[in-house]
Amino acid sequence: MASAANTVSIDRATVERIVREVALEYLGHGGKGPAPSLTVQTSSRHMHVSREDMDVLFGPGSELTVDRPLFQEGNYAAKEMVTIVGPRSRIISNLRILGPMRKQSQVELAFTDAIMLGFNDLPVRLSGDIKGTPGAVIIGPKGVVELKEGVIRAAIHVHMSDKEAAHFGVKHGDMMKLRVGGPSGVTFNRVHVRVDPTYRLNVHMDTDEANACGLHLTKDVELFK
Repeated sequence: MASAANTVSIDRATVERIVREVALEYLGHGGKGPAPSLTVQTSSRHMHVSREDMDVLFGPGSELTVDRPLFQEGNYAAKEMVTIVGPRSRIISNLRILGPMRKQSQVELAFTDAIMLGFNDLPVRLSGDIKGTPGAVIIGPKGVVELKEGVIRAAIHVHMSDKEAAHFGVKHGDMMKLRVGGPSGVTFNRVHVRVDPTYRLNVHMDTDEANACGLHLTKDVELFK
């Protein structure tokens, strides 16, 4: 029988706190299992190119060359780069192309990129939603393409699988919030949800948004409805 001197007394509040922490660790948010690991990344200005425009910019039958893979499987930063000419004849050179090729070419810029090029009211759109957007002149090593539309500011968005969408209780097209902590912490209130079985949980924001919230200074991020 243990003596009174060896008995450790734990108050009720401490017991409840320990139980709560263990339960949250096991169940994750909302009792749906452990919360999936979230990766938040900065998406720098870039271009997606169509087969037709690739032929003009880099020569007939040319292909994109993988420079490095991106977080989403099958996507990559290509070695190929182009120059974009804005409405004020200002340019940004070394605009990197991301692969694979797409049905339509488009350029995704941050707000400061757009202003520098002369786009004063560039629409915020999801990738692929380019109807009615401004165009630009694109210069490649073999030729020049004049895009009639396709220049956008990319809306902040989150990629997720069906399982991850079920965990958060959301569906494709919904909106979520992203809290980024740290010394410049902010909450983004309109994070577009994009669901596909092949996606990995990943938020993309542009360079202006990342700099504003000091994303590089913190790992304290939270995605929620």
